[in-house]
Formats: sequence, C-alpha cells, structure tokens
Amino acid sequence: MTYRAGWIHYTNVAPILDPLVLPPGVTAITGVPTEMNSALLSGRVDIANISAVEFIRHADRLEALPDFSVAVLGAVYSVNLFHTRPLEDLRRVALTAQSSMSVALLEVLLRERGLSPRLERAEGEAEELLASGYDGVLRIGDSALREWYGVAGPLTPERSMTALPNAARGITVTDLAQEWFALTGHPFVFAVWAYRKENPPPAALLQAMREARRQGLGHLADVSARHAAKLGLPERVVQHYLWNFRYHLEAPDRLGLAEFAALAEPGHARLSFGPRPGEPSGLAAQP
Repeated sequence: MTYRAGWIHYTNVAPILDPLVLPPGVTAITGVPTEMNSALLSGRVDIANISAVEFIRHADRLEALPDFSVAVLGAVYSVNLFHTRPLEDLRRVALTAQSSMSVALLEVLLRERGLSPRLERAEGEAEELLASGYDGVLRIGDSALREWYGVAGPLTPERSMTALPNAARGITVTDLAQEWFALTGHPFVFAVWAYRKENPPPAALLQAMREARRQGLGHLADVSARHAAKLGLPERVVQHYLWNFRYHLEAPDRLGLAEFAALAEPGHARLSFGPRPGEPSGLAAQP
C-alpha cells in the first residue's frame, strides 16, 4: 500500500527535502502550510511537515517524529511583521492565509503585550499592502525573506547578517521568532513532521529522511547557492538563514513548543512523539 507524504517545500527545509530520495512505496505532494495541514487532517496524505500549532490543536489524533523540526533560537528572517507604526500604535494588520502557525504566534505576542489591533486576511507583498492602508503586514516564507532583505539590505563584504538594520524607508520589520525569544528565552518551533497515530511512517522513509538531512547539512553551501539563485538573494544571506535553523527537535525545542502550546492553545491534549532512533517502538516522549 502506498504511503503518502505532504511536503511544505520552502527554502527553510531545503537541507532535508532537496536531497531526499523517497523509498519504494512512498509518494509525495507539495503545498503551502495550510494546504498540507488540511491534507494530513483529511487523510489525503499520511505524513506532513505541518505547522506546530495544528499539531497542538490535533494532539489527540497526531503524533510527531521525535527528531525532526523547523525551529530557531532567535531570529528566523522569514516570519515577519512589516509595519509603519510602532507596535503599540498598530490599528490594522493584514494576515496571510498561508500559515496558521505564524498567525497564532502573532496573536500570542500581541496578547502578551496587551495589544489588540484589528487583524484582517489579505494577500500581497508587504509594501503594497502597507501602501493600501494597512499599518502592519504579516509575511511568511521565501517571499518574507526576500522582502526582509529588501528593507534590511544590501549585505556588504564588511557587514554581517546580524548587523543589518530592521528598518528603512519608514518600514520596520519585526521578526516574530526574535520576539518570542525575547519573551520566553526558548527556541520557537514552527513545524514538526506529524502523522496520524494509527498510521506511522515506514522505517525506510525515516531512514531516507535522516540520510537526506545529514547530506543536506553537510553540503549547506551547495544547498544555499542553489536556493539563493532561485530567490535572487546573495548566497551569504541564504546560507546564514539556513544554518540558523534547528532541525532535530531537541530538549530546548520541546520546551519552547510546550510553552507555546500553553499560551496559544491551553487545555489541548498533551503532545505525543514517536520513539527516538534506537528506542523500542511504542515509547512516546512528552515535553
């Protein structure tokens, strides 16, 4: 029987998915986060790298691979709030419909600051939406990375990525993962690889994913160069962006995930993870 995967193939998972060779009996489709969240929950795919908030919301039905994540400690560069007013003065914020995770994170951060601007669904590039009357725009993924660089760049030989400004031309870019770190001191987990509890992935797929991750991280300069050309960004920018990620769902990441679950979705079922490599099957880790 075919095992079906659903991949959100943004640049941030290129070190895992670019080198991945699916074993026999496994097929894959790709889409944006909300599409793959829906595909997994509806049964159209059996495993997906879904938004962590959807994993939390459906913890009664889903289990996650114990050693795969898309997480950062500090800035992420591709989940950004572009705004023309200070955060405390925001009135209307445009939200993308592509990611429930980023919207949930923004809602938590605003609530923790005691802020309540009007949040509206609207798609488009940040500067276009700001010019149309919004004073805040949430952008995610590869487009958000490009638009951040449009504000923060250019990166010169004598300048490091961490020294780039977060404001120009009247636009400020607030990195939501950096705001989370300032609030909690924990990493932020954007995505996990989840599957329905009754249908875990075959061992051959897990082995192929782990081999692909080793290969991708071991050749990060090559991965970065390839994706920098697609994005129209300097290789240094994309390489820094990729080596910034935490792909192994380690103990600090689980702490951050548990804290986000408590703030964003209190009262949901405890999170369930499959056995780590080398553990007997049937063991579940709890954050």
